[in-house]
Parts: sequence; structure tokens; C-alpha cells
Amino acid sequence: MGIVNVTPDSFSGGGHFTDSSLALAHAQQLLKDGADMLDVGAESTRPGAQPVPQDLELERLLPVIKEMLTWGIPISVDTYKPEVMQAMLDFGVDIINDIYALRWTSGPQGLTGTQVVTQHPSCGVCLMHMQGEPDSMQLKPMQGDVLAQVLFFLKSRTETLLELGMDPTRVVWDPGIGFGKTAMQNFELLRSQSDLLQGGFPLLVGWSRKSSLAAVMGPAHEMAGESTGGVHPRLAASLAAAVLALERGARVVRVHDVRPTVEALKVWGAIQ
Repeated sequence: MGIVNVTPDSFSGGGHFTDSSLALAHAQQLLKDGADMLDVGAESTRPGAQPVPQDLELERLLPVIKEMLTWGIPISVDTYKPEVMQAMLDFGVDIINDIYALRWTSGPQGLTGTQVVTQHPSCGVCLMHMQGEPDSMQLKPMQGDVLAQVLFFLKSRTETLLELGMDPTRVVWDPGIGFGKTAMQNFELLRSQSDLLQGGFPLLVGWSRKSSLAAVMGPAHEMAGESTGGVHPRLAASLAAAVLALERGARVVRVHDVRPTVEALKVWGAIQ
């Protein structure tokens, strides 16, 4: 899954593709590099990020999505706002990728993401675990058994959808690497990732360029900026994490650097 950030402030790549033509050119390059699907986001959810008004999110998304939908490849939209989900599904996107796992509403009597996706006949849904809110999640990360809590949460959110009649084959789980968790908790999720498979749902995992990688690489890698050569300083670590995630049962890896990830996974795949 190739990442297309149409934002000025994402933790990695923010600001490079806010112009729709540049975002589309980037997306086409990701497909040439071997991406099987694209995940488009118009609001940064990095630690400390501030919410974006719904109208602005739609303004950023619409010109990009309209063009991508003519390409004949699966398109995912990374959003937690029900109205944005509804608008994107009405246009024809295939997947809703929600960091709130459909818990966010636009008001006490507002539309919910659960309503949107369960009323749609076929869209895929990625439910992600997040501790807290994006603007404060790393200030008070999780405590206790991270694996048990993530598994319980994802099971609970999925049961809500199934009780409303959703086909379970439409659901994918994301353990939420970097979302309200310490570096060591993130690595515990990777170490024990195969245990999440007991839930019976495919895993989508996003380790690409995450700060937890820098935490084990050392102080020189703490900044997320790209080097002068255009190679991200966390690329090698991201590739290692992607291979380990697939080895432990992930079905989809969400990445910024598609071509090197495809190459790394071909080496892993050669021994399967």
C-alpha cells in the first residue's frame, strides 16, 4: 500500500504533494514502483497534529481522488470523519482506513463512521488501534499489556460491525504502530504480531519511517527529514520492519518507499 499524503504537515512527506498534480505524479510513480493499492490522506495524524476542517480535507482530496479512480486500482482513503467517508465512497473509493476505528462522530447526533460503512454494500474497512488523540497520544502512551489491549479493542470494534451485518471479509486490522505507544510497545507488537492473527482478520501494518525505528537506530536518526541524496534516513530500518511484519503474518504493508520495499520483499518471498 503506497502512501499519498496531500497535506502540508504529515510527519513524513508533508508539504511535498499538496498540489494535486504533484500528488498524482507521485501516486503514478508509486504504482510504477510496484504498489498494489494507494492510501490517500488529507489530514496529518502524526503525534501533535491539529485537526483539519472537513471542508478543507475534502478540498484537498477531491481532485486527487477523482483522477485516481480512473486508474482501475484499489484506492483507500485515510480519514476518520464520517461525512468525508461518505463523500469518498459516493465517488467510488474502495477502502476506508480509519485511525479511530469508526469511533469519531461529528456531534452528539451526528453521522458515525459505523453507519457509513455498514450501509455501504462492499467497501473494505481498516480498523486501527489508537491510544488517545493524535494531538496528545504520545504524551500519555499505553500502559500494561499492549498486545492484550490491542487485541481486545480490535475484536470489540469488529464485533460491532458484524452485529450490524457486515461481511467479515471486508475487515482488516491495523495494530496502530506509533499511535499512543512507546517504542518498546511498538516492538512488542511486532515481536508478538502473529498472536493478533488469532482474531481471524488480515493485518495491515505501517512501520514506514516511524520514530520508533529511530529510537533503536540512535540519536543521529531522530530527525525525520530526507538526506541530501533523497534517501530517507529511516529507509533501511523501514525495510527491515516491513520484512519482519510480513514474516509474522501481515497481509499488507503501508509504506512511503515502494520500490525498495518491493525489492526487499522479493528476497523474503524467494525463500517461501
